[in-house]
Amino acid sequence: MALTLWRHARLATMTADRPWGWIDDGALLVDGDTLRWVGPDAELPPGLGDGAEHDLGGAVLTPGLVDCHTHLVYGGQRAREFEQRLQGASYEDIARAGGGIRSTVAATRAASDGTLFTLARARLQALMAGGVTTVEIKSGYGLSLEHEARCLRVARQIGREHAATVRTTCLAAHALPPEFDGRPDDYIDAIVGWLPALQAEGLVDAVDGFCDTIGFTLAQTRRLFDAARRLGLPVKLHAEQLSDQGGAQLASEYAALSCDHLEHLSPAGVRAMAAAGSVAVLLPGAYYFLRETRLPPVPALREAGVPIAIATDHNPGSSPTLSLPLMLSMACTFFRLTPEEALRGATLNGARALGLDRTHGSLEAGKRADFAVWDVDHPNELAYEFGGSALRRLVAGGLPVDLHES
Repeated sequence: MALTLWRHARLATMTADRPWGWIDDGALLVDGDTLRWVGPDAELPPGLGDGAEHDLGGAVLTPGLVDCHTHLVYGGQRAREFEQRLQGASYEDIARAGGGIRSTVAATRAASDGTLFTLARARLQALMAGGVTTVEIKSGYGLSLEHEARCLRVARQIGREHAATVRTTCLAAHALPPEFDGRPDDYIDAIVGWLPALQAEGLVDAVDGFCDTIGFTLAQTRRLFDAARRLGLPVKLHAEQLSDQGGAQLASEYAALSCDHLEHLSPAGVRAMAAAGSVAVLLPGAYYFLRETRLPPVPALREAGVPIAIATDHNPGSSPTLSLPLMLSMACTFFRLTPEEALRGATLNGARALGLDRTHGSLEAGKRADFAVWDVDHPNELAYEFGGSALRRLVAGGLPVDLHES
């Protein structure tokens, strides 16, 4: 593929050498799917601009956004449960009555592979229309070997057929399926038995679990993580969303890529994550939708140097949003992140939460050529405005994305 030069843009590279990694009049040289050179336009080395050239006329350009926590593959929807919560039922009440995750499991199992693919593809296209070029897709709505594998295959197919980078995470330990009622230890044993087959088929990039009052215990989560470690798979954890179970400390023992939610994260959990280098993935959509009141400990995370990422947590039960830019605004308003922290959370730190920070998440030579061009005067507007999209152009793997088809 010929070289392509994108020039005369205001670059928020999101490198750490200066605020926003800002370059006032910058240029990018794309070689195939890779950034070959990034810097001030005036310093463009001779001979590099011999291919196609795009003059961006001073537009703001950022890395493509990274949505590092989604559940895109599922059937059905749960608007009725949303109504029930407004009438006084709690998330836990609904789950214990057979709703919640289990209702989505039933709808997902009943859906064909083609239906699951069509639904998930439309969701990915909506994310990309908001500037996303990298996404994690978790399973967790199959809860059997057959149906977890189906969901992971659909996620892999989406990655093959779209320009976005897709990482797949096995979240079989999301909830207890009906056929294992009263037998959570047996279910964990079953998952441990499934993992080698799922890995052998090339379906799993990481292993996740839900460690909480309506999820799984520390001991059960440890057995899951031991199985992942034996297979050489990295781990992540839904931790401290509804209560402090010490999940972050446990995940840190396994050098978890990330711990996610974290509204009830303790000081000991913060220290453990800092020591392990785990990313704190904050999910303001779920915080908003569930009308939570306890804030994740952002000041403590900052002070400890824990990287903070932001994601949509798109799912039918607690965060049915498909706008990562909206999550930037919510992260600033609810969690008091700065706009720069929020954008870093949806770019470089989001990539780090997926183990991709060496290749994704910032505008640097050698990284994947993923970037977004915005109709704004400064990148702080991406968190300031909410409810719309200022995206002008999107490039993923060096190729312009048709935002009407993504």
